Amino acid sequence: MQYQLSASVRAAFVLLILAAASGTEALAVEPPVAPAAPAVPAADAVAPAAAAASEPPPAAGASDRERLQVTDPYIELHTGPGRGYPIFYVVERKGWVEIESRHTDWYKVHADNGKVGWVDRRQLESTLTESGGQKSFRDIVLEDYLHRRVEAGASWGHFSGSPMLKLWAAYNLNDMVAVELSGGQVQGLYSGTTFWGVDIIAEPWADRRLAPFFGIGLGKIDNAPNASLVSALSNSAKMANATVGLRYHVTDRLVARVDWTEYTAFISSGRTDQYHALAAGLAFFF
Repeated sequence: MQYQLSASVRAAFVLLILAAASGTEALAVEPPVAPAAPAVPAADAVAPAAAAASEPPPAAGASDRERLQVTDPYIELHTGPGRGYPIFYVVERKGWVEIESRHTDWYKVHADNGKVGWVDRRQLESTLTESGGQKSFRDIVLEDYLHRRVEAGASWGHFSGSPMLKLWAAYNLNDMVAVELSGGQVQGLYSGTTFWGVDIIAEPWADRRLAPFFGIGLGKIDNAPNASLVSALSNSAKMANATVGLRYHVTDRLVARVDWTEYTAFISSGRTDQYHALAAGLAFFF
């Protein structure tokens, strides 16, 4: 029995040693575990990043300036904003220019070769945009008209039947209201008359090319009889006036207008004289 027990123990030890050996062999031949691969992003997530990486960086000096193509045989670049400045370069047909800034009717442009100069608006009116359409400056001209500040003009007409020359200058407080200073000379058969006045002018429909305007004002009138008349005395009087007229934006900075004005001269405390005038003329605005 003791011998059988010892044999059993020995058999158990043999089995244990074999099991241990087989486990060690299994551990030795088991390949190492590879590190986990990173998650692959979805295709739609990769596309924007790849597109962004493929885009070239913006060129130095790139801008949002409008580019125009020359369609005339050439356009002239001046050294300054005016015809008095010399021409130093021309851009030929099919060349491109970029508009940088503007001064009245002159535009500062950049040519493709780096030349920078000033071009008259009339030369740019025939150019083409990058989309192939013709460049329009009508909105700019209308904007100039609506935002004009100083206007000066002259008109010719009749003052109670006598020929009259009138000059005026106006300052626009806003798009519809202006202060106007005017003066005139009337050469009558028996006397010469001069007058001046300050008016408030209202133009309710200023955004229309043909628009009415209204005005009221105060001033002074001086009457000087001809030297050939005997015992004729000069006289002057304060006056008030009311005006109604039509203004037409001809083109660019030119305005035509016609007006009818009623004048009331306060000769004395009990006497007033009435005059009327019809005049037509032209004005420039800045």
